[in-house]
Amino acid sequence: MGRAVVDDTVPDLSGRLAVITGANSGLGLGLSTRLAEAGAEIVLAVRNRAKGEAAIEQIRSSIPGAKLALKSLDLASLDSVAALGDELVADGRPIDILINNAGIMTPPKRVTTTDGFELQFGSNYLGHFALTAHLLPLLRAAGTARVTSLSSLVNRLGRIRFDDLQSEKRYNANRAYAQSKLAMLMFALELDRRSRASGWGIVSNAAHPGFTRTNLQITGPGHGTSGSTLLERFYAVTFRLPFAYQDVEHGIMPALYATTSVLANGGDYYGPSGFAEIAGRAAHATVPKHAHIGADNRQLWTVSEELARVQYPQ
Repeated sequence: MGRAVVDDTVPDLSGRLAVITGANSGLGLGLSTRLAEAGAEIVLAVRNRAKGEAAIEQIRSSIPGAKLALKSLDLASLDSVAALGDELVADGRPIDILINNAGIMTPPKRVTTTDGFELQFGSNYLGHFALTAHLLPLLRAAGTARVTSLSSLVNRLGRIRFDDLQSEKRYNANRAYAQSKLAMLMFALELDRRSRASGWGIVSNAAHPGFTRTNLQITGPGHGTSGSTLLERFYAVTFRLPFAYQDVEHGIMPALYATTSVLANGGDYYGPSGFAEIAGRAAHATVPKHAHIGADNRQLWTVSEELARVQYPQ
């Protein structure tokens, strides 16, 4: 049975500033387009500037007056994350919306970030944890800022393995991806708890897109290897099946609601309304029990501050 849908009408966002990671394609590009259409000013934080410039051209082809800025960000490098944070803080403009969206999905072999972290944990989670910390002064200055972090249905299969966060003992692509996406959800919940407790004025929530067709399913499993992996072949076949996936226009709706609706709450999680949360309009999503363990959320936070070399206010 489907769950009750929510009103996903996007309000007027004129004068609001939004920072979106991975904004050059997929969900990030879709969210950038919809927020720009609603009048928001968008900072597209991307790793590949050429693709970022192409994304800006695409958005402006349908929204000529869109207010867009391109910024370099490599979430696999804490120095790059800090550099963007320093640049935006120097600008001094309060940030109304931060969407932690960018990610990498299931590379077949264990790869590490510049700082030596397993790529999925380091990019999908730690990079965003650090970025949010660097931008916290600007988010607090906005007064009513929203931070929406993208998770995934597979977080239900994830576990935070504190004895092997970097998958050094045993690397399994799907398990590492699930851990990174569970960590994103736990971060969103803990950030909101701390904001409420300390009066930061930030509403933090999370969303997932269900089964949405993006290039993430194609570029991730291959990750530069020759030939095709089993997961790549699976996606290649299932992409041809009607109704197996929804398009980006529909896949962004849970995150769009979480980010823009006055009815979207901090500490909540949103996903598609249909069967098994695979597709459909925006609705409340099921939070896996592993994300409800307060002690684990706090421990992950403490460990993440040490690894990401950032310090949130106490």
